[in-house]
Amino acid sequence: MTLPPAATTPIPAATLVILRDVPGRAPDLLMVERARSMAFAGGAMVFPGGRVDPGDHALAAAIGAADDDGAARIAAIRETLEEVGLAIGLSPPPSPTVTRRLRAGLHAGQGFAGLLAQENLTIDPAVMVPFARWCPAHRVSRIFDTRFYLARLPDGPAAAEVDGTENARLVWLTAAAALAEAAAGRMTLIYPTRRNLERLAQFGSFAAAVADAGAYPVTMIVPYIERRGDIDHLCIPAGCGYPVTAEPLGNVVRG
Repeated sequence: MTLPPAATTPIPAATLVILRDVPGRAPDLLMVERARSMAFAGGAMVFPGGRVDPGDHALAAAIGAADDDGAARIAAIRETLEEVGLAIGLSPPPSPTVTRRLRAGLHAGQGFAGLLAQENLTIDPAVMVPFARWCPAHRVSRIFDTRFYLARLPDGPAAAEVDGTENARLVWLTAAAALAEAAAGRMTLIYPTRRNLERLAQFGSFAAAVADAGAYPVTMIVPYIERRGDIDHLCIPAGCGYPVTAEPLGNVVRG
């Protein structure tokens, strides 16, 4: 598998795919539209997430998960709280009032570990299921090594709310509906998001998604260009759980 150019160090990142089961049909997914002013993927619909920072590593070490996966899980929890106001993976589950305090503290630049200590909360990273890892080797933009996790929307009255800074709106919709919106030109998707939506569209429930995640070991996916006939395609390896593994390069939107 081809890795990104040696001169470029990928930026560790994490994202959380939150599923909400709906009786009788496929689950809804939470997606946010990145502000158009953002340097990476501005205007695109993505899952909540962001960079892994040093505080995430420190907190992971403090809870006995001192590896890159542990830090990425904490980053996904922190970024989700900051971006959409949902407290995933916190124990005990905080009330809406406490959740708002935590989010306000993050927006004010306070450290996540200190905020959790003030509220007598701990991290429960086990609620997140590893799903995928992507590292697109773009030549003209920054490279992110992003770990994708699945989580079920917790029970309770808390509702997702747009932050109005990094993201402009949020929506709950099925993976199939998101793909249809993109096909109609009403939604912009970057390549990894599209491929993951195609994979997620196969599942009728959170449990089915978790079962599929367990069937495929998480390996780093680095898309590559391959000439097929007279058309260049952007491809990913087969055998990783994705129903679509190639797309004409001209059809691809990349952040």
